[in-house]
Amino acid sequence: MIFLPTTSIEMKKLKWDKPDVILVTGDAYIDSPFIGVSLIGRVLANAGFRVGVIAQPDWQSATDISRLGEPNLFWGITGGCMDSMVANYTATKKKRFNDDLTAGGRNNRRPDRAVVVYANLVRRYFKETKPLILGGVEASLRRIAHYDYWSDSIRRSILFDARADALVYGMGEKAIVELARKIQNNQSFNDVQGICYIAADAPSDYMELPSFEDVIADKKSFIKMFNIFYRNNDPLTAHGLFQKHGSRYLIQNSPQPNPTVKELDNIYALDFTRNVHPFYSAQGKVKAMETIKFSVISHRGCYGECNFCSIGLHEGRTVISRSEKSIIDEVRKLSVLPDFKGYILDVGGSTANMYGIECRKKQIHGSCNNKRCLYPQVCTSLKPDHSRQINLLNTLRKIKGIKKVFVASGIRYDLLLKDKKHCVVYIRELVNHHTSGQLKVAPEHCVPGILKLMGKPQALSLSNFKYLFEKTKKSLKQKQFLTYYFIAAHPGCTEDDMRELKSFAQKELKINPRQVQIFTPLPSTYSSVMYYTEMDPFTGKNISVEKRLDQKRRQKDIIVGKAIK
Repeated sequence: MIFLPTTSIEMKKLKWDKPDVILVTGDAYIDSPFIGVSLIGRVLANAGFRVGVIAQPDWQSATDISRLGEPNLFWGITGGCMDSMVANYTATKKKRFNDDLTAGGRNNRRPDRAVVVYANLVRRYFKETKPLILGGVEASLRRIAHYDYWSDSIRRSILFDARADALVYGMGEKAIVELARKIQNNQSFNDVQGICYIAADAPSDYMELPSFEDVIADKKSFIKMFNIFYRNNDPLTAHGLFQKHGSRYLIQNSPQPNPTVKELDNIYALDFTRNVHPFYSAQGKVKAMETIKFSVISHRGCYGECNFCSIGLHEGRTVISRSEKSIIDEVRKLSVLPDFKGYILDVGGSTANMYGIECRKKQIHGSCNNKRCLYPQVCTSLKPDHSRQINLLNTLRKIKGIKKVFVASGIRYDLLLKDKKHCVVYIRELVNHHTSGQLKVAPEHCVPGILKLMGKPQALSLSNFKYLFEKTKKSLKQKQFLTYYFIAAHPGCTEDDMRELKSFAQKELKINPRQVQIFTPLPSTYSSVMYYTEMDPFTGKNISVEKRLDQKRRQKDIIVGKAIK
């Protein structure tokens, strides 16, 4: 296993004159299946393309961006695993000092609005260059007109600001290979599913979104735009979309089909080195490696659709699970690595216990427009069954060299409680074998009105789960506890609501909360729509939104015990 080249010396060893594709990223180059740019790079390489990687280039000189020359086909540009503004700033807009995805840990290598900066960097030093293709979370969630918390404004599609040729949205493995072949064959790529591009005219059979100018002028138009956009992201039901920006049009083709299990297995079977490239590791440790190197992704997508979360929109609302064999093979690979100590730190995804749970109706007909899988309650069509994950975990812990297999990515307790047949067995398995002291759950709040705005289950299901967990750990004589994650200052939330949450945590959960974050309006989420418009986008009713930074901090202080009155 070798890294994709990031220096001219590596290219010479490979006897390349130039790469076909150069990928530019805002993270250090970590060759891991957890890192989007590495996934895309490996998939392109597996398809026969020569791929180079330039990670965290100096955006004020030609030194880094020029070291691999110019690609034959295109530049692929991503801000990294996180939106660069989220990576660089806290919810109260303070600069973050640390960066887990940068060698040495200092947050000084990723520019604000990294996708736009890197695109401009390429064009500055390579005039009339090959196409610029955007991808990753930052591009995906900013592909239409969107509310930007850090400038407190509606920004146009990132394609216009970056002056790029196309944008691959969502999990882009299929789209990027198809697009690369089109460019290689000198064909137009405008018909590739899963991409956006800019055009002088709009396709006659696509659905129109309110224009950029309209959504700036009218908040109700902004809500209408987002509702149409959100409903047209499922591969089986989505229409193509267009949105006028001035005299030009943003065109969004319908999504790529979801990967099959076999396709997903093939991606995770590729030869990742699972290390930081030496060019970057020489600059210091990358903290993210402590958790991702010996962890395994078991599935993609999320049924949750929490209004403040971007996972469903980026990864998809249909859960696609890898085969048991694929995961077992990966764990065996990890078990023979020289620095492996016997511990798999996580087997999971956005939510661990969605593995192997499928909605046949959704797989055949696509996502429902009139209801969600888990909210306000678990849909009767979903039929949760945790037996596949129970059997998988049981098999993994028997592999030679494995001491412990942990489930650290959190669980949806409402989904678990709905599985009457396997609920108790699953909890016993977690408590007895797969919990490292603490099990993560994310109730976020307890007040019914706030939970409704968040799209989260009501507090009764949390209480029921806690009772079952405590009973199980007592019977198994295990010293474990639940870790609860909460959000302060979500749209609709007041100081009185936080006091009620404080009381609930103390009386019902028997804790003084510590894992509390102040709400951040992420681009292209329903909660960011609420924050900007101060309206419930589902009912049109006005809601209170706390926008003063000091009062947001006060809401957090109330629950962590610094401002009780």
